[in-house]
Amino acid sequence: MSDRRKQRPRLPPRWFVRLAWFAHRGLYRVTGGRIGLRRAKENRWGTLRLTAIGRRSGDPRNVILGYLQDGPNMVTLAMNGWADSEPSWWLNLQAHSEATVISVDGTQAVRARAATGDERSRLWARWRQIDPRLDGYAALRSSETAVVILEPLLSPAPT
Repeated sequence: MSDRRKQRPRLPPRWFVRLAWFAHRGLYRVTGGRIGLRRAKENRWGTLRLTAIGRRSGDPRNVILGYLQDGPNMVTLAMNGWADSEPSWWLNLQAHSEATVISVDGTQAVRARAATGDERSRLWARWRQIDPRLDGYAALRSSETAVVILEPLLSPAPT
């Protein structure tokens, strides 16, 4: 097998990826959130539900994402199923950085930002520990995949 084939893993067809995420969101919705979210662990990513404000519509938009825990922050990848385009949720967060996350631990207000420099390298390496094929998947995209940090917003102090 050539080195090129080793570096670039094969993805399922786009329709299958979209169907899988559609089914996941449907399962979450039908069960009232009892199924569909899981806590991140040291050797496994978790899933959360992100609600961001649509950059064009101004309406709330929901998506279920994989994440890693990094201290108080949640870290996800703006990968759009490894398609070349940026995912809509990331474009929405770039326009309106504040959002809401629902996880197995509850609901939390967050602010999103892209990791840069050494922080991005460190977090990418953590993702690579969980999925050794990460670099191969990322090579399928023409631009760098954003590592998105969801930082908890502190609630105001009681007066």
